[in-house]
Amino acid sequence: MLCVSLLLVAGVPDLSAQETNTPLSGKSDTTIVLGEISVEALKISTSLRNVPGSISVVTGKGITLVDGTNLATTINALPGVSMQSGTFATSRIVIRGMGSRTPYNTNRIKSYLNDIPLTGSDGVSSPEEIDLHNLQRIEVVKGPAAALFGPGLGGSVNLYTPDYDQYKLKANVQYGNWQTLQAHLSATAPGEAMKAWGSISRLQTDGYRENSRYQRSSLLSTAQWKKQGWTVSATILLTGLNAGIPSSLGKKMFEENPWAAAPAWKAVEGYKKSEKIRTGLTVDTRLSASLSNHFTVFGIWNDSYERRPFNNLDDQSSGFGFRNKLTWHTNTAEWILGGEYVSDLYEWKLDKDDIPLNHNKENRNHFNVYGMVYYRPDERLNIMLASSLGQTNYRLTDLFPANGEQSGERKFPLIFSPRIGINYTLNHTVALYASAGHGYSLPSPEETLLPGGDVNPNLEPEQGMQYETGIRLNLFNRTAWLDGTLYWIELNNLLVTKRVTEDIFTGINAGRSRHQGFELMFRNFFFNFGHFPGQLSSILSYSLTSNKFVEFSDDGNNYDGNTLPGVPNQTVQQQFIWKPLNWLELSTQLYYTGEQFLDDQNTLKYDSYLLGNFKLTVEIRKSASGKVHLHGGINNLSDTHYASMLIMNAKGFGGSEPRYYYPGLPRNYYFGLEYRF
Repeated sequence: MLCVSLLLVAGVPDLSAQETNTPLSGKSDTTIVLGEISVEALKISTSLRNVPGSISVVTGKGITLVDGTNLATTINALPGVSMQSGTFATSRIVIRGMGSRTPYNTNRIKSYLNDIPLTGSDGVSSPEEIDLHNLQRIEVVKGPAAALFGPGLGGSVNLYTPDYDQYKLKANVQYGNWQTLQAHLSATAPGEAMKAWGSISRLQTDGYRENSRYQRSSLLSTAQWKKQGWTVSATILLTGLNAGIPSSLGKKMFEENPWAAAPAWKAVEGYKKSEKIRTGLTVDTRLSASLSNHFTVFGIWNDSYERRPFNNLDDQSSGFGFRNKLTWHTNTAEWILGGEYVSDLYEWKLDKDDIPLNHNKENRNHFNVYGMVYYRPDERLNIMLASSLGQTNYRLTDLFPANGEQSGERKFPLIFSPRIGINYTLNHTVALYASAGHGYSLPSPEETLLPGGDVNPNLEPEQGMQYETGIRLNLFNRTAWLDGTLYWIELNNLLVTKRVTEDIFTGINAGRSRHQGFELMFRNFFFNFGHFPGQLSSILSYSLTSNKFVEFSDDGNNYDGNTLPGVPNQTVQQQFIWKPLNWLELSTQLYYTGEQFLDDQNTLKYDSYLLGNFKLTVEIRKSASGKVHLHGGINNLSDTHYASMLIMNAKGFGGSEPRYYYPGLPRNYYFGLEYRF
């Protein structure tokens, strides 16, 4: 599979290039120039070509290139990123091998929407709850980057909503197997001093598996006011979710009855429901010709309930914070001084058959100050120097005296995180870059507690250093783009989520791990004619990884030298987009996932698999008032039986099989209608 993909010519995750049709002079009928890509995730707005480090971007049609219902099909197009999705409500993102040990959600990774945190008080990020039709760009910073984003060893997933300067209306409705319905409506109201954008979205399905119904409604809106010398921007996101939980399956049920729910979860009709609010206000001020300030204040609120076989979890979280960035511009440098403060409260209760089991709340206070400079001694060289100093305090309050006093407090030490990056552009064709950076992750509320409920005074944050080097190439008169990266990460005090019983998890520091890999992104246009055969482009990403325990012992077992479970040894994503006629577009996607281990002992392995998707889009009307598109597609063309999510080190309780597998969807179909004005 790898050899075939590399021979086919490929492409890069910036799928917006498929919308860039700027012809080279004298070759307008055959050649498309790939446009520049701008990014913002490294604290400044610059061209991707000049970024002193590795960053991956998806924009435009690339975000909804398949059916547009699942973030996994989009983000898995990025090398070094692996997203497993058991259901719409159960996902895990792993970046360069970090985050694979988190059982049922995304941890060790920060996530933002327009600079507003999507990472909750419990350290869990849920970017998959954002409707993909609401996004204009996704940027992923990979690996330790505390100088940029604070705690989060895996990096950061940054989402951005559209920013239009003219009136636009978009309406989309799509229907597929298992009564899956997606509806989206958005509009922009532009103006000279003020502009606003808003959307409402709905996604619902009965689900392929038993007890896997899902409903999500959201409202997302942004507004911007501009005056001479300052700009105010606001974002608000409201989300309501109600999702059945089929849970994972043992090997026998996975192979024979993949549509079934786990018996215990089916018996209680397990589900999760939540209501969330995310909001933020940003003020950009031009203090002088060379001095500017960027100030953001944000608030988050979440109310969630989960019905489970072993107990029920009722939890709420709320918090606020602010972030400030002061930038001084000169002819050769940008000097940045910033800081962030976040205070939040996480409160949870457990009960079984209406009998209270515990009631706790945890206060967290985190601050982070940072400084960085982007120095450009000439137009070819860009040097980044950055560092941060961060500290976090926890305070646990036991509100359930029946199980004894378990209140406690933990103040982690100040953590210093440096970063350096260099980008050197040899010419219009070749750019070289390298970076080194420190990062760390803090334990989640579950991990901070011992099995008895007391605060663990010995648990330390995991810390690591990342080293990477790469090359970016503009090839064949800028009709092709290649980005290749080598990285090496050394991790200390590895945080491991350990399952003690079916309903009790705790955290341990498990020694050291080493993460190494190679990532490739490449995109190109084969041809561009104003008539048949039209346009043909290709997009490829490839990852090769090696993630090893250097030192790791647990319960008397030594795992030194073993491979970390839950990370495929390689992935390949290949897309072709063919537009033979102005009104017709066909796209295909092949996604290959290599083998991966299921346990620390490396005794269980899950084999590789290959998935294929196909989509056809037809323009059925085009006029001055807008365009109407009809689209349809097939996912999992070969009807492959595979696990879309795997649980590491699963245990069987009460004589049952360990439940490692979330079955992926069989072959399924969808069709939809979209109107753009």
